[in-house]
Amino acid sequence: MSLLLLVVSALHILILILLFVATLDKSWWTLPGKESLNLWYDCTWNNDNKTWACSNVSENGWLKAVQVLMVLSLVLCCLSFILFMFQLYTMRRGGLFYATGLCQLCTSVAVFTGALIYAIHAKEILAERPSGGSFGYCFALAWVAFPLALASGVIYIHLRKRE
Repeated sequence: MSLLLLVVSALHILILILLFVATLDKSWWTLPGKESLNLWYDCTWNNDNKTWACSNVSENGWLKAVQVLMVLSLVLCCLSFILFMFQLYTMRRGGLFYATGLCQLCTSVAVFTGALIYAIHAKEILAERPSGGSFGYCFALAWVAFPLALASGVIYIHLRKRE
């Protein structure tokens, strides 16, 4: 049982790390020439002084929805981990981790919806940018976090507390 708890906790921490990097790092969309766009800033590589020059992203409604959903997924994932630890130490033997599982399933839905909105509305979000480019690694990390959070939620729902 302790090995299973360790694996579930490690999976949850992995999902948290993926969500933090996907939400806060600077590569949801990459353009040729070391230019990248994330959820918060539009960054351009300045060859003169070898630094990143960043400005705020557009006020597009779809981008705001993606920002809200990714932050919501982070909050829900953190909340479910805290809830898991609380339930682990206070729940009686034989109880199920329904609340933690439901919270983690909501995390997966939020990540899925945010990444899907970004994928479908990328042209509208990036309307001010030159054409070309591709999805960055943060976008891919969000898609990786989705099935992991979904699996984690299902595991929590089926997990029983034992001695």
